[in-house]
Amino acid sequence: MGWFLFTCLAAFSQAWRNALQSRLSKQASVNAVTLARFIFATPLAGLYLYFLYYFDPAPTPQFSHTLLIYILGASIMQIIATALMVVLFKQKNFATGAGLAKSEALMAAILGMLFFGSALTFLGWIGVLIGGIAVFLLSGFSFKQLNFKTAAIGILCGTCFALTSLWVREAALTLALPFPHSAGWVLLSVLCCQTLLLSGYAWLTEPQIWKSLRAHLPIVLLISTTSCIGSIGWFSAMSLQHVAYVKTLGQIEVFFTMLIATYWLKSPPKKRDTLGLSLIALAAVLVMADDIIAL
Repeated sequence: MGWFLFTCLAAFSQAWRNALQSRLSKQASVNAVTLARFIFATPLAGLYLYFLYYFDPAPTPQFSHTLLIYILGASIMQIIATALMVVLFKQKNFATGAGLAKSEALMAAILGMLFFGSALTFLGWIGVLIGGIAVFLLSGFSFKQLNFKTAAIGILCGTCFALTSLWVREAALTLALPFPHSAGWVLLSVLCCQTLLLSGYAWLTEPQIWKSLRAHLPIVLLISTTSCIGSIGWFSAMSLQHVAYVKTLGQIEVFFTMLIATYWLKSPPKKRDTLGLSLIALAAVLVMADDIIAL
């Protein structure tokens, strides 16, 4: 059940990262907000890996061509997904788009079954589907108010996040290293790749981005820190368990988001959110129960 603890850590950190990114998006460009997630997370991930080896020595990894393809694919997909999420922050009906972006768990289940040989049990599928319904309810999803552009961005964002997670898991499984060293190496590799790619792109297309990041340095540091902690949780959990199960349980992020909205952003939840939260709790119980039964 170690994946359960790592997922809770990831969900808590991601809730804070999203709240901080949402605030920064009102003052900075999409590229700046996206780069803020990675720029300081890379050295933090290196420090995390150093301490892993210091307290628990392990062999160094062998980077095969297959592993590098997984890392590059995951890096690019996560950059695209993060940029799309920032675009959603700027949409008028952001909640609906964000809800569709949370289709990540369902997309991971479908893509995992079709292309990655990651079959779920019947109980697992029920949990994933209930979790999907829950996030749609919480986002205030409505066909009457549905905007095609926002919906397309949300679904594409969820698909990109799902591919990121699936390739991260494949990369961790490819490394012949003990846990959590395998997840640590994949995390550092992906973050290095993302930082280089996005920094190069920003340098060519938006040279003033560095001034923008310096102007908002405190919040950029917080975004990178929460992002790194969240990634440690996600990468570790996904190296131990099916991506769809991890992402379904990870929807407890909504609980943390609502607490942040209530006590930090002074925006208390609505009464209709009770049903959605109950369904998320049920989905979490189902995927954990399925894991226990499998043991």
